[in-house]
Amino acid sequence: MLQGSGRCHYHPDRAGLGICVECRRVICRECTTQFEGINRCASCLQKRLKVLEGPTERRDWSAGNVVLALLSGGIVYGGFRLLVELVGR
Repeated sequence: MLQGSGRCHYHPDRAGLGICVECRRVICRECTTQFEGINRCASCLQKRLKVLEGPTERRDWSAGNVVLALLSGGIVYGGFRLLVELVGR
């Protein structure tokens, strides 16, 4: 599809009805979805809804997380040992 042709980006055989505010592509009636009072195509609407859902649920610990937790615990333990040595003198 040529830019500015007035044909739907996803259905080149159909006339464009509007323009997606996110990607600026011409879209037909079937491809237009109004969300929050604004026309968006299906792919941009999906991206927008994903942003609105918020962060994903926390997953199980990975090997990197375990190593980081062990190193952090070792640093804290070493700090306490150093503090006890300094106070004991």
